[in-house]
Amino acid sequence: MHAKQRMTGSDYFSKTYEIARSRFIAAACAAGGQMDEIYLDAMSPVGSPLAIEIAWFGLDNPSRVLIHSSGIHGVEGFAGSAVQLALLDSELKIPSDAALVLVHCLNPYGMAWLRRVNERNVDLNRNFVVDPAVRTGAADTYRRLDGLLNPDRLPAGRDLFYARALRSGLKYGMPALRQAVAEGQYEFPEGLFYGGKEFEKGARLYLAWLSHHLKTVRSVFAIDVHTGLGNWGQETLYLRSGADQTQEAAKLGDVLSQQVITDARAHGAYEIRGMLCEVFTMLAPEPEWSFLLQEFGTYSGLRVVNALREENYWYHHGNTSPQHRSRRQLKEMLVPANREWRDSVVDRGVSLCKRVMAHVFS
Repeated sequence: MHAKQRMTGSDYFSKTYEIARSRFIAAACAAGGQMDEIYLDAMSPVGSPLAIEIAWFGLDNPSRVLIHSSGIHGVEGFAGSAVQLALLDSELKIPSDAALVLVHCLNPYGMAWLRRVNERNVDLNRNFVVDPAVRTGAADTYRRLDGLLNPDRLPAGRDLFYARALRSGLKYGMPALRQAVAEGQYEFPEGLFYGGKEFEKGARLYLAWLSHHLKTVRSVFAIDVHTGLGNWGQETLYLRSGADQTQEAAKLGDVLSQQVITDARAHGAYEIRGMLCEVFTMLAPEPEWSFLLQEFGTYSGLRVVNALREENYWYHHGNTSPQHRSRRQLKEMLVPANREWRDSVVDRGVSLCKRVMAHVFS
């Protein structure tokens, strides 16, 4: 018999959502996980119902839990799915009082249809708003740039997006512009970074699932995988916590031997309204929690935003097919086909999860 050929990181990336889902379920079951599914109203391009797939490993009523999730931004989920498949291909060591939870894709519609948002154009990482008063309006700068970010038509030729965006950066300052555009807005339902008027069904059901399954948990650590922000191949870790963030970031940075950031704006990123980590402040009783966002950089920020606006335009004004060039372009911007990039994402994704497991489960 021939020895099993060793898989590389890029081998764990799937071509379609349906393939990724099937591979995840098969791998999780083979590894002894208990499967759960949170069904949504949306359908996949092949007409199958969509669900948030969750695999649970370890004690049913644990005192400490590590949650690994991805795909809250839909198409970005191809990266997180690959990391989870590789993790399931390795040895999982879970203490008797703990559990590991793998959430395959929090936004299956976006992953299946190659969008960053869900079926109602909601950016789910702007949807977990604790204070209803925050779920309103948009930054003044976003309003002024609505025509640039969310055009009602695209010209047959070049629309000078890059020149116009750079001019806006000079006018407002690039950090302030980045913050205003990407922090989340609740005024333009067909616009980019729209956080929605209410909790989306997927967000609501996921919160209910966590509330039910984490009743006995004293501490929870979550890792959420994202792509697109940062220089090509760069890995950035952003921490949110219910404890002293600065102190915990320093401690975690020592454990992981890499920098852990608490102030996103000071490192070229932006703060977000309605971020997924807010879900842990809604749990009752609220456990001790830490949330680590793992971001893998791809193309330049302007290229990514341009791909987002073109995909969003075509979705609302003519073509919803995942085969449309705007969808395929967006996938490349957020999940590059480059093998070295994919190998690196899987290697570092699995490495982070293993190191955090060793820290949380020690």
